[in-house]
Amino acid sequence: MQYVTSLRKAFLCTSVCAALLCAATAAAQTPSPALLVLEKSDDSLAIVDPGSLRIVARIPAGQDPHEIVASADGKVAYISNYGGVDSTFDTISVADLVAQKALPPINLGALRSAHGLAFAGGKVYFTAETNKAIGRYDPATQQIDWVLGTGQDRTHMVDVLPGGDRIVTSNVMSGTLSIIELTAPTGASYGPAPGGLRKTWRVTNVPSGRGSEGFDVSPDGKMIWAANAQDATVTVIDVTSKKATETFPVSIKGNRLKFTVDGKRALISGQSANGGGPDLVVLDVFTQKEIKQIDLGGSSGGILVTPDGSRAFISVSAKDKVAVLDLKTLEITAQIPTGRQPDGLAWAQRR
Repeated sequence: MQYVTSLRKAFLCTSVCAALLCAATAAAQTPSPALLVLEKSDDSLAIVDPGSLRIVARIPAGQDPHEIVASADGKVAYISNYGGVDSTFDTISVADLVAQKALPPINLGALRSAHGLAFAGGKVYFTAETNKAIGRYDPATQQIDWVLGTGQDRTHMVDVLPGGDRIVTSNVMSGTLSIIELTAPTGASYGPAPGGLRKTWRVTNVPSGRGSEGFDVSPDGKMIWAANAQDATVTVIDVTSKKATETFPVSIKGNRLKFTVDGKRALISGQSANGGGPDLVVLDVFTQKEIKQIDLGGSSGGILVTPDGSRAFISVSAKDKVAVLDLKTLEITAQIPTGRQPDGLAWAQRR
């Protein structure tokens, strides 16, 4: 009888433990949407539930992860392993967001110091600083199918405009932005090509300012704002003419810049231009005036504006946290504790 009672207790305990384990497993599933946070000094990717603001899982992110982008279906994340401009690092790490595990990294071969990332047309675009180039990886064929040199020093961030025939990069040490366009050749005969004239990529390097790094293309596609970290200025570039129209000062040495969804405001993160003070500023795009200065307590980095335009997440690298900014009130409403030195952010929406 005592044996039977003990057996029942053991069975009950096992059942309760199994139920708790299942509940814990369900709670730890990757939410959709999910906020992805790179923890640089921990070589880790944190998956955050944007509703509860809690980290639900972590995935290895390779050495020195800097930037991250999610696939269009929200199931895979790509992470640049940087290591500096003279680095021997030659990989982009890959994470399965559903299974919450690292996948085999992408070997970039002779391309080194991958940094900026963009996902467009089913492919991953990346910068390779050491090579002064950008490249494109096709997950379907598992091949790098295109590489183009910019001729600029520290080609750092990259964005692909809708349609895929126009690409923008920032070049930190050259103090320029490259506008790269797919165009039909003019003034020369390239001979017959399948489907008509053979198109070519034309690179226009537009002077910006010292330390051009973070930039964004306005939602209407008409202008680019570039943050010049060494000058504490912002340069405005007209996309059609491919020329800088003006440069104006800001109170922050910006390393990231993002427009809000409606294009009316711009957020710039970085370090105060005068020591201490704000490490995040909000500007009115029309007047180019600062309407809010925010002290997050340390050098800030990555900025992510949610697709619905209600919030922005800002990495505060020096304080191991991500700040949550209400874009209606322009108040910090929460802070997410993270691992060491959070930086790159991405949004993953499963489809």
